[in-house]
Amino acid sequence: MNDQAGTSVPKPVGTRSVDDVDAETKQISSQILDIIAVKGVTSKSGPGVSACDGGERGKMFLMRHPWSLTGSSDAELQEAMSRLKKDLPKHGWKIVDYGPNSSKAKSLELTADHVEKKFAVKVEFWEKNSGGDSNEPTLLVNVVSACYQVPEGQKADGY
Repeated sequence: MNDQAGTSVPKPVGTRSVDDVDAETKQISSQILDIIAVKGVTSKSGPGVSACDGGERGKMFLMRHPWSLTGSSDAELQEAMSRLKKDLPKHGWKIVDYGPNSSKAKSLELTADHVEKKFAVKVEFWEKNSGGDSNEPTLLVNVVSACYQVPEGQKADGY
């Protein structure tokens, strides 16, 4: 569907409350953390509401949950990436990309979609001191929902 300016407006995949999608986003992030199965330090950020590209603000939204896990070694997190690649499909995920990204550090990246739940996840593995930066071995995880319309009489706030 195009608006007057000729830009594409996203089509929501359904109508859901922000609270409902927030709860499912947390559940999916928790499941991914369980599959990673590494004792480490996780960031404390929670899911947040974002506008759908080109969508009507307050009427359509998607949920993003970026978080990270810092592990004790590159080998431990490399194993976690392999485990994600092997185990996510057992939970309904389809791996759509796996391999080094285009960054200077050629960080290993995994992208997967869950068609039934209408979510995507991207996991990036930053090796210790990768790309010329000083950092601990870290997995950067970003869980993103599809675009939804809010129920009649409700507004999507938080962005």
